[in-house]
Amino acid sequence: MTDARSTIASRFDSADFYEEAARVQAIAASALADRLAALYADRPAPKRILELGCGTGILTRALRRLFPKGQLTAIDLSPRMVERTRQAVPDAVVRVMDAETPTLDGSFDLICSSFCMQWFTDRKAAFRRLARLLTPGGRIEVTTLAQGSFAQWRASCEALGLPCGFPDYPALPLLQTEWPHALRGQWTVTPLRDPVGSARDFLRDLKAIGATTPRTGSTPLPARDLRRVMQHFDRTADSMDYQVAFGSAEKQTRFFVTGTDTGIGKTLVSAILTRALGATYWKPFQTGLNEEAGDTAGVTTLAGLAPDRVIPPAYAFQAPLSPQDAAALENIVVRPDTLTLPETDKPLVIEGAGGLMVPLNDDTLLIDWLAGLDLPVILVCRSGLGTINHTLLSLAALRERGIEIAGIVMSGVPNAGNRAAIERFGKIAVLAEIPLLDDVTPERVAIEAEKLALTLGVQDT
Repeated sequence: MTDARSTIASRFDSADFYEEAARVQAIAASALADRLAALYADRPAPKRILELGCGTGILTRALRRLFPKGQLTAIDLSPRMVERTRQAVPDAVVRVMDAETPTLDGSFDLICSSFCMQWFTDRKAAFRRLARLLTPGGRIEVTTLAQGSFAQWRASCEALGLPCGFPDYPALPLLQTEWPHALRGQWTVTPLRDPVGSARDFLRDLKAIGATTPRTGSTPLPARDLRRVMQHFDRTADSMDYQVAFGSAEKQTRFFVTGTDTGIGKTLVSAILTRALGATYWKPFQTGLNEEAGDTAGVTTLAGLAPDRVIPPAYAFQAPLSPQDAAALENIVVRPDTLTLPETDKPLVIEGAGGLMVPLNDDTLLIDWLAGLDLPVILVCRSGLGTINHTLLSLAALRERGIEIAGIVMSGVPNAGNRAAIERFGKIAVLAEIPLLDDVTPERVAIEAEKLALTLGVQDT
């Protein structure tokens, strides 16, 4: 734990009268609980729930009331806060852990927190990490402070020409840009007024809950300046305005299908996966059109896709070469950095071109572009001789770039030994084994899709 995080933990450890002073926190947690109740009124309750920055358990208690059968995990930096939550909700799994970089196994259907994220040093990176802990269709529901909070205190400081002493909380447009590709989310802001009475009462309550008191950098405001601001505040205000941002996001069901080699069976797996998920299909880089109709046409037929469920390739070339070389023959440069993921209200399956290391242009490999998409990867590999080496190398390359791996699909005659070795040494699950098919038909794809849907925990649509 860094020195800064240790300081935060120690401050909250000493907040003995937290709940007595945490009026705003309690109101925000209650509002978040109300939103959760409405959200899950017409959908299945989450089975696995993670709460970030549980504090003394204000929100934790509400979560247990809302979802009495859910497996509830709550984490916080402060050991004493964690102990109080453990006492408040004995059946929850409560652990001392940094909410910004949680180290947890498994996945969750709901991740939530109230007034925790204003302590994060990099919200955008944190959301990427948290998205990986969500199941497809899982949700993140959080609150944090937004721009305009502590308005009356800021006004007093501005009137005196003094620094405010509080952080610059993010504006709504900035928060909206911080959702990763994996999440479809929205932020809203609700004003909240706390009748603090006096400046002394306001600062005393902040100290009681272990929150930030006015300071410049790591240094508290000089006593003389602090007194002047307090006097001005007492002459002009008796309440404090907060802007509470509510973030609500769902993890989209999106997969990127790639392989350990070209001709590995990615297109068949993409068709099966698209059918299993009822997804939209996109192959952004298509080559070899002078020899065949292309993978987009093949998947459209095999998965039985309607036209509105097929996204045309962003680049389509005639020669059966890498995108870089095929593009060069047509005097085109592939520019993957200009591509954005398609908007669709369905799950999305994206099929790559060739293997992970295929060049898209002079500077970019497919895996480089993939690293920026923040999508889980399904890696297709052969089942036969040589697959262990190729698959483990591909897994290592993906992990080196921080790319999430959803699982492996093996293509060819099933080989129990190779499967066991890949799962053991690759520390990854084999989601499916697609045998050699004498006749690849929509009907056979439907059969394999039904099997894969069961593995993924979805219904074949």
